[in-house]
Amino acid sequence: MFKFLKGVVAGSGTGVKDLPYNIGEPYSSAWGSWTHSHGTSKDDGSPVSIFSLSGNVQDGHIAAGRNGVKRLRTVRHPNILSFLHSTEVETHDGSTTKVTIYIVTEPVMPLSEKIKELGLDGKQRDEYYAWGLHQIAKAVSFLNNDCKLIHANVCLASVVVTQTLDWKLHAFDVLSEFDGNKEGSAGSMLQYAWLVGTQYKPMELAKSDWVAIRNSTPWAIDSWGIGCLIYEIFSGMRLTKTEELRNIASIPKSLLPDYQRLLSSMPSKRLNTSKLIENSEYFQNKLVDTIHFMEVLSLKDSVEKDTFFRKLPTLSDQLPRQIVLKKILPLLASALEFGSAGAPALTALMKMGSWLPPEEFNFKVLPTIVKLFTSNDRGTRVALLQHIDQYGPSLSAQTVDEQVYPQIATGFNDTSAFLRELTLKSILVLAPKLSQRTMSGSLLKYLSKLQVDEEPAIRTNTTILLGNMANYLNEGTRKRVLINAFTVRALRDTFPPARGAGIMALCATSSYYDVTEIATRILPNVVVLTIDPDSDVRSKSFQAVDQFLQIVKQYNEKGDTGDASMTDLGAPGNSSLLGWAMSNLSLKGKASEQVPVAVGGSSAPLATTSSDTSSVVDAVATTAMLTPLRTSSSMDLVDQPVPASPTSTDGWGELENGLDDHDSDKDGWDDIEPLEEPKPSPALANIQVAQKRPVAQPKPALSQPKSAASSSQPKSTVRKAKDDDDELWGSIAAPPPKTTSKAMSLGAPKTVDDDLWGAIAAPPPMTKAKPLSAGRGRGAKPAAPKLGAQRINRTSSGM
Repeated sequence: MFKFLKGVVAGSGTGVKDLPYNIGEPYSSAWGSWTHSHGTSKDDGSPVSIFSLSGNVQDGHIAAGRNGVKRLRTVRHPNILSFLHSTEVETHDGSTTKVTIYIVTEPVMPLSEKIKELGLDGKQRDEYYAWGLHQIAKAVSFLNNDCKLIHANVCLASVVVTQTLDWKLHAFDVLSEFDGNKEGSAGSMLQYAWLVGTQYKPMELAKSDWVAIRNSTPWAIDSWGIGCLIYEIFSGMRLTKTEELRNIASIPKSLLPDYQRLLSSMPSKRLNTSKLIENSEYFQNKLVDTIHFMEVLSLKDSVEKDTFFRKLPTLSDQLPRQIVLKKILPLLASALEFGSAGAPALTALMKMGSWLPPEEFNFKVLPTIVKLFTSNDRGTRVALLQHIDQYGPSLSAQTVDEQVYPQIATGFNDTSAFLRELTLKSILVLAPKLSQRTMSGSLLKYLSKLQVDEEPAIRTNTTILLGNMANYLNEGTRKRVLINAFTVRALRDTFPPARGAGIMALCATSSYYDVTEIATRILPNVVVLTIDPDSDVRSKSFQAVDQFLQIVKQYNEKGDTGDASMTDLGAPGNSSLLGWAMSNLSLKGKASEQVPVAVGGSSAPLATTSSDTSSVVDAVATTAMLTPLRTSSSMDLVDQPVPASPTSTDGWGELENGLDDHDSDKDGWDDIEPLEEPKPSPALANIQVAQKRPVAQPKPALSQPKSAASSSQPKSTVRKAKDDDDELWGSIAAPPPKTTSKAMSLGAPKTVDDDLWGAIAAPPPMTKAKPLSAGRGRGAKPAAPKLGAQRINRTSSGM
């Protein structure tokens, strides 16, 4: 029998060298003769607690210790210390054999030391003690009522605290079955009761009145022990003699009636711990109710859950901070991860997580957030995107690129405009962590579609996002995306804030354009907006014209001094000047009724847009500072033909990002057609026509003979320049309009012989005069008009 019991206690080890745990420093206190030490696993370094007991083979403490190991292995309950491993070691010293028992459990700390460490007081202390006593009472009730076992030594020393601040019962050396049927025999009941201190023994146990013990209830002895525990934790002192239990000055008034019933001198009248849990007023507080609700969360209906989690962020401020972080936060994270909690719980999770140090936040909260991105619940996705500025910077680049972005990208195609906008804004936080392949091969395709979205707020914010993330794009991608996105798309938008955002995005990214692009592609498109019907757009366009003209002037001055280097000109792309121009979308309003509110930062609160379509965003920033630009030539632009711009590929073009030459790796700008947009005002339509005017190549010097000019430039030069300009944004152009009143038609430019500026010229005179022929001086001579018509023609020709 002894060999069998020894084998049960010893487990799989045969000595300390075989114990798969490292023994660390001991705590200053432990129950009985046991030593409680820190420990770690040799496999993964995870923390554990190691209890050890040494003595001679014949020592009664060793026999009791073996009883405690056997009981701890077999009794399982959430509020009883969790057993992991045990072993027994024999050492010989001459004729004496010494035995040491080791028990390995989950990592815990003695309750007395944890109370000092927490340093709680007042209401928060009472709430935490109530939760701890509630847990110990449940463990004792389980032993007494369900298992018919008697612990016999419930006190401060027999309680330990886990890393999540849960109280757990241990010290099972005296644990025995309650056998009330064998009245005439002492049997093995409480055979190790001599280990219990006299101050903790009720009267019947102190007198060894086994008949009275058997005739009493199974919970009589342990109810007395609960009373001793209550006295010790509230008084802050160890119980030294039974008479001290009469001192009730430190006992809370709401707990006092139950305390007195637990310590009744008559065993049969002592309060059952199960009744203590159910009926005591002391256990009815916010902390106990909150933790209990979360532990049975799966049993609650959706309405109860929603109400609870909406109150939890406010409630968490009123609870002990350490309890919230170590107990409630893990419960909340687990509930979210396994689907027991809905989207409202994420707000509480983020608030509690903000109280953690960065390293703990990354360990305890981030894994749960990453897993939540796989959820198909729209409410959860919205909550994740709304709080992305809180956890986004903590995500690693690999996690963002491989796990988070693929899930977020599905929101770009969502049917909800609100979710599309939130997805768009979240990219500003994630862009620094995305790879070039992801940005060029996937992200820009989505942004290309969003720039022609049916919601004007989304179109506006897409332009702002591009301006803000320009510095994260590689040089080749910037050359093929920025100008075309800002001029071909943004400056021609019928929504005034979208045009204003395009102007400011050009200013904020001015350092990425060379002087040729500024002179031939940017200024012509910006200048025409100086007569925009919207005053805010006009104001921004004048600022932009001044900024870009200053860059060109500085380049010219450098050229005059013989130094055409652009290293000291321009301004770095200051994307920080761009904040979100648009507020949140109004889901009930129509697209044409969406207008912006004042420009704010990227973290500005979201609001519903107004229905006044004539209002625009406030100025996003003042004129950007000038920064260096570079060019490789010092030749005078006036004397040389304009070289082909490196960015004059179509629209957003095919991005040079080092990707394989697959169709899927091309930028999405070249295969997206703008959506139908509302008919623009006549003034805006005139501006759009002017913007489509091709930039002509410089003419030969006047001093050059005509024959020389014709010989130096082939006849096809002008035509080729025109064709190249036709392809500037042809692939992203909208299809030809069905009617001439189509607002945003980007059709091919007129022929060379057409009056390119006729659309914005002064209205014709009221008299019906035959217009001048496109080829002046050629063809048949027209009939002589009347004098009035001749004056009109002379005036027209002089214009």
